[in-house]
Amino acid sequence: MKKRISGIHHITSIVGDVQENVNFYREVLGLRLVKKTVNFDDPRTYHLYFGDKNARPGTIITFFPYDNAREGKVGNGQVGVTSYMVPLGAIKFWEERLSRFNIDFKDSSRFGEKSIEFTDPHGLIIELVEREEGDKNHWSLDGISPEVAIKGFSGAVFYSHFPDLTAEIMEDLLGFEKLGEEGDYIRFKSSADIGNIIDIKTTSRGRGITSLGTVHHIAWRAEDEEDLLEWQRLARERKFAVSDVRDRKYFKSIYFREKGGILFEIATDGPGFAVDEDMDSLGENLMLPPQHEHLRSSLEETLRPIE
Repeated sequence: MKKRISGIHHITSIVGDVQENVNFYREVLGLRLVKKTVNFDDPRTYHLYFGDKNARPGTIITFFPYDNAREGKVGNGQVGVTSYMVPLGAIKFWEERLSRFNIDFKDSSRFGEKSIEFTDPHGLIIELVEREEGDKNHWSLDGISPEVAIKGFSGAVFYSHFPDLTAEIMEDLLGFEKLGEEGDYIRFKSSADIGNIIDIKTTSRGRGITSLGTVHHIAWRAEDEEDLLEWQRLARERKFAVSDVRDRKYFKSIYFREKGGILFEIATDGPGFAVDEDMDSLGENLMLPPQHEHLRSSLEETLRPIE
């Protein structure tokens, strides 16, 4: 039986002003700030994680905020659109909420699903898609009830240099099921109930530039480290340049770039974000990995305080 990735673990993007980032994803979209840490490879920069009440894989969006980053360009070789899942009937609530915050949006539809599209303060393209699947998010904030709250990812739209090769990888390596084609999109689905839909755009958006306002990488779910090592073996058998296993404290992961240019990560579900904080107080304090703990005093002085 073919091995299958269950779905999206997290998506990581590059943004600008850190306070603008927190204000938008917490105060406008109502996501929970579940971890305030640093980029393990560049500890002078924050790495912020947002998700649902329980910080489950499939709900986690993460950011590297850089105040002076050059503007990027959304295009081929990237995740072009990050799609979030909301309950059926919730779009009207979100249209009214976005209007209240003076955020422009447009109605959209793909494969029979109603959605709205808009951009965040730094240019990332976002969709809210109505879907029955997925558990409700019980993190309530500023009038966002579980009946309308973002459940997690619905999926993503890929802009690939070589859409046919990316489609082949989705089916033959990751085990997604091809659902069909509509216009210039090919749709694939995994077995998870959230973070399970990938649409590949078959027409070119031009070459992307990965910087401010673009997605850095998308991460898929592995059950545990044994499962992760099996995915590493399978990817290497297909001649991908796969990284060694990296310990990210909240998960372990590997990286490789697929043939259409999109950076893939595969990350374990555990140990999770409560490994160094109580679940009730996630995101309240700056948490550092052991290798950077000796920098705490310096980092607390140089990293911009977040309100």
